[in-house]
Amino acid sequence: MKADPLLQPYRLGPLTLRNRIISTSHEPAYTEDGMPKDRYRLYHLEKARGGVGMTMIGGSAIVSPDSPAAFGNIDLSTDEVVPWLAKLTDDCHTLGTAVTIQVTHLGARTTSYAGDWLPTVSPSRYREPAHRSFTKAAEDFDIERIVADYAAAARRVAAAGLDGLELQHYGHLLDSFVTPWLNHRDDEFGGSLENRLRFPLMVIDAVRAAVPDDFLVGIRMSVDEHRPDGITEADAVEILKIYAAHGIDFLSLTAGTIESDRTLAATIPGMGTPSAPFLDACKRVRAQIPIPVLHATRIADVPTARHAIADGCVDLIGMTRAQLADPYLVDKIASGQEDDIRPCVGANLCLDGIYASGSATCIHNPATGREQTLPQVLPVAGAGAATRRVVVVGAGPAGLEAARVCGVYGHDVTVLEAAATYGGQVQLAARSPRRRDLIGIVDWRYQQALKHGVKFRFNSLADEALVRGLSPDVVIVATGGMPDSEVGAGGRFVHDVWDVMTDQVPPGRVLVYDDHGLYPALDAVERLAERGSEVVYVTPERMIGIDVGAMNSPAYLEAFGRHGVQVRLTERVTEVARGGRSGPLRVTVRNEYTDAETELEVDAVVVDHGTVPNDELYFALKEASANRGFVELEKLLRPLAYARGSAGVEDPATQRAPATAAAEAESSAATAAVPAGASSAESEFQLFRIGDAVSSRNIHAAVLDALRIGLLV
Repeated sequence: MKADPLLQPYRLGPLTLRNRIISTSHEPAYTEDGMPKDRYRLYHLEKARGGVGMTMIGGSAIVSPDSPAAFGNIDLSTDEVVPWLAKLTDDCHTLGTAVTIQVTHLGARTTSYAGDWLPTVSPSRYREPAHRSFTKAAEDFDIERIVADYAAAARRVAAAGLDGLELQHYGHLLDSFVTPWLNHRDDEFGGSLENRLRFPLMVIDAVRAAVPDDFLVGIRMSVDEHRPDGITEADAVEILKIYAAHGIDFLSLTAGTIESDRTLAATIPGMGTPSAPFLDACKRVRAQIPIPVLHATRIADVPTARHAIADGCVDLIGMTRAQLADPYLVDKIASGQEDDIRPCVGANLCLDGIYASGSATCIHNPATGREQTLPQVLPVAGAGAATRRVVVVGAGPAGLEAARVCGVYGHDVTVLEAAATYGGQVQLAARSPRRRDLIGIVDWRYQQALKHGVKFRFNSLADEALVRGLSPDVVIVATGGMPDSEVGAGGRFVHDVWDVMTDQVPPGRVLVYDDHGLYPALDAVERLAERGSEVVYVTPERMIGIDVGAMNSPAYLEAFGRHGVQVRLTERVTEVARGGRSGPLRVTVRNEYTDAETELEVDAVVVDHGTVPNDELYFALKEASANRGFVELEKLLRPLAYARGSAGVEDPATQRAPATAAAEAESSAATAAVPAGASSAESEFQLFRIGDAVSSRNIHAAVLDALRIGLLV
């Protein structure tokens, strides 16, 4: 059998990596006070346990006080960071994974109103659109100080035992000196390429002098800024040859720029975009420079990664977002279990989550970033473990996750689903070409549930009699919700976003009222506009899709502009009425700030106001259940301490590799699970509800509910 190119060792400078797969530098914002403490450590340790060859921590780890953390960055400007870095590195080294860190001064890509409130700096006065602080042009003493800060940070990293560092030369201070569109200086740091390279070469030389000879120093760099006044591919090749001569050991290649939502979304593309858009550039650049190339842009699947190595595009392949979705990706490749890899669907909640909730979250791996309380690998039920009859009602993402978890545990699981197939609201969302990849969330869970013996009964509208007739020990209600289209008077005249996605809204002039702020209304606008409707978008919020993050909003905003969608912000629909028996609809909207009312005539109205819980079955079963639906929050929030077969372990760092953990589970899983709620011996079953059956939330919240409950069954 031909050896898998992904699994071959690779010599990177003084290091021999155990395989070609890496997790490239990124900042999940898991720091505490700028330190990579236990949450940060356990996140990377899980990838090491999952087999990754090298994990690159500290996306944008900062070196100076005037580079305040904008993304929960690691703070390398203090010696306090050294023991935390050392603990993370030692743990990963024990498991065979190399560790490097990205080091930077953010330049304009931060704010003057955080940390010590120092002015941001760049080569010339500039205001980055994304972070909006005006910079000062760096003076000679700023340049000298920052170079020294880089060197001091490098010494700390080396002292902590890391294998190397990567200089960020992409959207931050180093490259802003190099690129003509940002450097307008007329001194020795501006003008010619030689002058524009002066500052980054000072940094490279200072860093190289501050670390041992066998310490890796790489650079993450855009090799084509995709703008006429920026760095071209030919420029980048010339620059990289110079950097290599000054001791740069590898290139982490990217392309484009990141100064605005639009350019960032193009540079880190998400769902609905082509796979691996920069591989051709990798191959061209790699052939012209004397150092190895690694690359990570939208390499979400194993076949693409394998091709990138086999075809000579790269030396090392980054599957970074893919390992947020499944940190055991490498282990599953090596063990012939590629079908079990949880797919990255490109939703970019990992990036947008930093701004929405304060840290990165994977849309359908709730354990990522919660390794202290949730397992990435479920404990395996051993011989003698108590088996329960579990009925899950609903086969949307929450129900499928609950069924998967209970199936892995060895329970006898039956899923009742009213529809003819699985997926719930994800099936509707995936009708949007832009969000078609979301289907991987439910496809993977269905396949995994079947693998673990879960039985599905489709076209089964569950009622109390049907559920109780199955003699369950546990019932998990995951019935989702129904669209809430109430908008005051005239609700009977309106459609919901589900109607749009199933093409039940008449053509003509359509008003889409978004009182939710997430994707469904924007999907509806785009679908209606694409089919030729004249669309009016109305929202009481101050912006379009207020809770759609910066990684995904640019594509929708482009569609709004391309189709001429009329936008009315800060207005609330108060009434919908029909003018005559078959006349147009009259919609009254009220300005949220002036109270002024306006009447609009349209042919149809579509409302997105989230969903109302479909909870009739839950309440029908509640009184007869052992726990009356109750679950102790202490157990729900710390399920590892109470999970089936658990010995109360809360820190997964004390657990061993999956094969060993599975063997231990065989001997310990006979311990009965602690009931999730107060129970009574006379009662027949425990009852829980999850996902939108509780309240209108998102996919991540739904699968998080399901994993937590499933661990306690």
